[in-house]
Amino acid sequence: MKNFLLIFIFFLSSLNCFAQDKIAKDEFVIKIKNHRFEPDLINVPADTKFKIIIENLDNTIEEFESDDLKKEKLVGAGKKVSLQISPLKAGEYKFYGDFHQKTAQGKIISK
Repeated sequence: MKNFLLIFIFFLSSLNCFAQDKIAKDEFVIKIKNHRFEPDLINVPADTKFKIIIENLDNTIEEFESDDLKKEKLVGAGKKVSLQISPLKAGEYKFYGDFHQKTAQGKIISK
């Protein structure tokens, strides 16, 4: 019985690891810090849906905006937001922080 429980626990923890890996492949985290995006470059697979999670570590509001992606989202100070992105064709897609356009710049490369 003890061995069965150990095997069962191992099995459950393995399933959890696989689930986390799948989520990690479909999600990309961008942090806003000192009015800059970190990372400022994200590589994504072409023709695949994904999610961007934007976390604002600054004490001022920012707006994630992308003319290429046709997306914009306000991100309050100390807040997180997420955006679902439809499958992209291979190419480069720029984004910026609307309130700090000189420093908050980034791009997504889909290949």
